[in-house]
Amino acid sequence: MKALFIKYKSVVKFILTFLAVYFVLSFAYKLYLDFSDGSTYYPDYITNLVAVQSDALLDSFGYNAQVIPHPDEPSMKVIVNGKYVARVIEGCNAISVIILFLSFIIAFAGKFKTTFFYMISGSVMIYTVNLFRIVIITIGLYHYPWRRDILHVVIFPMLIYGMVFLLWMFWVNRFSKVNKRHA
Repeated sequence: MKALFIKYKSVVKFILTFLAVYFVLSFAYKLYLDFSDGSTYYPDYITNLVAVQSDALLDSFGYNAQVIPHPDEPSMKVIVNGKYVARVIEGCNAISVIILFLSFIIAFAGKFKTTFFYMISGSVMIYTVNLFRIVIITIGLYHYPWRRDILHVVIFPMLIYGMVFLLWMFWVNRFSKVNKRHA
């Protein structure tokens, strides 16, 4: 058993680091959600911000959009040209995807400065792509409501997680210490 542990030490270290960071960040995010009372920013600040920024992007694309708090659930209703098209819920704000991204990058950390800036730039990229994802889904739902399942359940999750995967692969191949050890 000890020989196996020694042989796969880097794999075990990666898994334990990834899980530790993932659970700590997820727990911190859950605390944030639990203590976000929704009185100032409904349903929470980040989800509200994503909804408002999505509204601004929709407006910049020539759609008359507005977001309003949903009366029956913690979400923001997206209304385009007077038609209720979509809702922005907590899961739409990309924080869980960013937590997953950060956990992987920290588990494969490189030099501190490089790791830090890659985490920041990757998180901003994921957040920005997510905003465009929401806008494109909203426009798609406005014009093609019968394509809801394929747009929301298949295509756009594949794009956002595909982008995260590419960011991970770029990191491992260019900057991580693990790649340097095996080169």
